[in-house]
Amino acid sequence: MSCIRFNTPAQRQQMKAMAPAMLTPAQAAEKAAALHPAPEVTEGKIARLRLLAKNPNPKIRESVASSYHAPKDLFVMLAADQDEGVRACVARNEATPRDVLRSLVFDESERVRGFLALNYCTPVDTMLELSDDSSATVRGLVQWKSSLATV
Repeated sequence: MSCIRFNTPAQRQQMKAMAPAMLTPAQAAEKAAALHPAPEVTEGKIARLRLLAKNPNPKIRESVASSYHAPKDLFVMLAADQDEGVRACVARNEATPRDVLRSLVFDESERVRGFLALNYCTPVDTMLELSDDSSATVRGLVQWKSSLATV
């Protein structure tokens, strides 16, 4: 038995007519967002974030630090976390309040300061501090990001 399929011209025309239209990435994202709206942020969700922020597993705390819905007091708490990965997630989260981002400018971790340099919401005064950072990597990230703004 052959797996080759022979379509008639009428069948080929029908398949062509029913083929999905190609969407641009922006159109596809918009359509997906419309089909799958995010659930509302409820008090229950905030309560879960508060509970998870105290979890002993740093990966769980990282997920809270990455949340766009975490309240400010959780960002403040997680910015002082002993785990570098948690602080890095706070530094790269665009929902992190600006004053919390400022508090990370002198973090001992080059990784945290690097993510802070890459965050588009990092305040200008913090970026100026990072441009004089002791780490060549962090200074390079600041320079790279500023070159994007001037293009």
